This record gives sequence, C-alpha cells and structure tokens, in this order.
Amino acid sequence: MQYDVTVIGSGPGGYVAAIRCAQLGLKTALIEKYSTFGGTCLNVGCIPSKALLDSSEHFYNATHTFKTHGINLKDLSVDLPQMIKRKNEVVEQTTGGITFLMKKNKITTYQGVGSFVDKNTIKVSKAEGAEETISTKNVIISTGSKPTALPFLPIDKSRIITSTEALNLPEVPKHLIVIGGGVIGLELGSVYARLGAKVTVVEFMDGIIATMDKTMSKELQKSLTKLGFDFLLSHKVTGASVKGKKVTVTADSPKGEKITIEGDYCIVAVGRTAYTEGLGLDKIGIQLEERGKKIPVNDHLETPVKGIYAIGDVVRGAMLAHKAEEEGVYVAETIAGQKPHMNYNLIPGVVYTWPEVASVGYTEEQLKEQGKKYKSGSFPFKASGRARASMDIDGLVKVLADAETDELLGVHMIGPRAADMIAEAVVAMEFRASAEDIGRICHAHPTFTEAFKEAALAATENRALHI
Repeated sequence: MQYDVTVIGSGPGGYVAAIRCAQLGLKTALIEKYSTFGGTCLNVGCIPSKALLDSSEHFYNATHTFKTHGINLKDLSVDLPQMIKRKNEVVEQTTGGITFLMKKNKITTYQGVGSFVDKNTIKVSKAEGAEETISTKNVIISTGSKPTALPFLPIDKSRIITSTEALNLPEVPKHLIVIGGGVIGLELGSVYARLGAKVTVVEFMDGIIATMDKTMSKELQKSLTKLGFDFLLSHKVTGASVKGKKVTVTADSPKGEKITIEGDYCIVAVGRTAYTEGLGLDKIGIQLEERGKKIPVNDHLETPVKGIYAIGDVVRGAMLAHKAEEEGVYVAETIAGQKPHMNYNLIPGVVYTWPEVASVGYTEEQLKEQGKKYKSGSFPFKASGRARASMDIDGLVKVLADAETDELLGVHMIGPRAADMIAEAVVAMEFRASAEDIGRICHAHPTFTEAFKEAALAATENRALHI
C-alpha cells in the first residue's frame, strides 16, 4: 500500500495528526501496537485517572461536606471494584470513539509494531508473528512515553508500582508511599487519600510541582496536607524492598540522615521517558538527543531525515496530551503545504487535584531569572462569593503583567475548576491582552472566573474591588 502519510502511535498526538491529515485530503495510515487506540492518555493516563479522581471526590464530599450542606447520610463505604469498573467503562467508551473517528475519516489502521525499513518503507510486525510492509511519502512518529524507572528501585507491579498499576489496585492502601511530587504522583495520591489512605510523598526537590510557579506549589502543599498528605521534601530515595504485604522505602534526609518509610503500596512517579524502542531509527540515520532519550526535530518538527516528523512526548518540550495534539495538527498542515503556528509558551499546564492547579505563560521565578520588570496581582478564593457558596475557598489566582506595557506574562491559579478557567487566560494571552483588558471585561456573577478579573485588577494599580 502507498500512503501520503503514515502515523506511528495512536495517542492524542498520533490520532489527531491522522485525522487532520485525512481532512486535508492526504491518504493516511495509522499504526498502533496495542489492541486499542488512544495511547497512554486514553488507556492508562489522563482519562482513567480523571475518572477515579471524580469518583473519589464524590466519596470525600459525601463523608466530609454533605452534612454541612444539610445532607445526612450513614453507612458510607467505598466499593473500589465498582469505581474501577466505571473507570474501565469510561476508557472503553473513549477509545471506542477513536475507532469510530478512524473509520469516519477513512484512515487505514494497522495493529502491530511499526518500524523503519527505510525512510519510505514501514514494516508492521503483528503480535502473532506475521509481518507486512507499507510505502509512504511521509511519516509522523508519535509513540509517546512510559513511566521512568529508577535503576536501584525494582518495580514488581504488585507492591512497588507505576501509575499504570495504581489505576487497578485491589484495595484502598492503608499507607501509600508516593515517590515523586509531580503531577502524576499527586493526582493518584489524591485518589487514595480521599478514600482513606495515609499518603506520604517523598520528593527530591524542595517543593512539589517543581516546574510551576512556587506560589502554586506552596498553596497546593497546604491543601493536600489538610487532606492528610505527609511531605518529605529534599529527600533522596535510595531504595525500596518488599516483604509480604509491606513495602519499605529508604531515603536520605536533607541533613544526611538515613530514614525508612513503611507502607503497603509504593507508587514510583518520577516522570516519564520517551518511548522509541523498536522503531528502527538507526535504519534511517536518526540519533537520539538529550542523553539518548528524545528524537531531534527542527522548528517544523521535522527530523534530520526529510519527510520524517516527530511529535509529542518523543520530542523536546512538556509531556502533555494537548501539546501533542497541537503538534499533530501543526505537522499535518505543514505536510499539506500550509504555514501553521504554535506558541509553546502558551500551552497550559494543569494538576487535577482538588483544588485544581492551572498555569500558562511565565512563572514569577522565570521572570526574575530573565530580569524582566513585572507587576503581580492576586485574589484569594476565600473572598469569592461563588467559592464560599460551594465551600471551595482554598487557593488563589495570580496574574503577572509587564510593568510597562501591562501585557499579561503569566497566569497561575489554584482553586475550583482552575483547569477550565485557565482557558480564558490562554485566549487573552494569545491575543496579547493586558491585565486591564481582563479587569474591564464583564464577568458573570457569581462565578469562579471573577477571581481572575479581580487578580487582574489587583495587578492594575492595586484596583481589586472585593478585597
């Protein structure tokens, strides 16, 4: 078969790239090694974790806040198998939707491992051992990533686990140890903390969600501490062992003391590593960069081999599903001869704890590092009528604007529905709005988004109205 474009990997970047290629009239093939489409995000990442986060939040509210709302319940219990069953149904529906989209857009799909024979020939190796080859003018590599393993910390997938196994635990842990204070560890830790587990986070850095604005890190740590989290910051994990149903994690404290933490499960969530094994990149002369982990690409996401592109987790930049999607569209349109554009500084980041954390643009630390003159304004949710009405008063919105032009440089929020609210900031910054622009836009009352308006007013000559 001869194709205009062949996409290897069906995660958010890959399947979106395939759809956009097909929309543009390109004859498109999609290769996926697993039995379902959607990659990590839809199968063992974004979608299933959000399903469990929602279920656990319902239980937490039923046990902690319903009584205040005048709703009396008794004999509440967690049916974890049912939670996981519902999560699996959500995954099945979502991945099934991708199958439908492939048929709708007349994209030819192949199940098996795709690898290069040469730059225009792809071999598809199927699970049962059969092989076939296809010819293609262009290739988009979108094979995603896998959980990073530590060489001194063996993962047995039973007691010492990754995020994948954490989505299917047979019981609520009594004490869950989370190695890594990033997005994945905190989200999964939140699921089980809400269901009654004690959660201890061991983090090498001096704060959680280290890539985000430090104000967000401090505020989230306060909120999660109230949820029952313990944090061991600036601790270096040195090993872990399993004996029966007990996991023992060893670490060095900031003072150099040897400490041990005992629990019944341990999630290793120290990041993700680009998945490039088996692609046969050596056959077409592509050498990995960034210590042998990432595929090198130019500003158009084309590798050193003409006609071969790479997107998502296998290339530089944040490992985010929506970043991969935008890159997929970008490459499809580039292949079709269009001139697309992406602003990497305006890709939002989100942590789906509760309160949620969302961020776009520069952090305050980055602006200081650049020597950029800026002004800052913030507004706490405890001053929001809508937040008080829903008992979601933790957190704040922080706006950073250019000291001279007032252009928005960064927006950071921790609070209810921050994941949805950040979109307003992204749109505003794409159109290079000023803080005063936001302050002068009428926001519906009472809404959580009023906090963004108030923070923008606070950054504009300290004009916040409700604090």
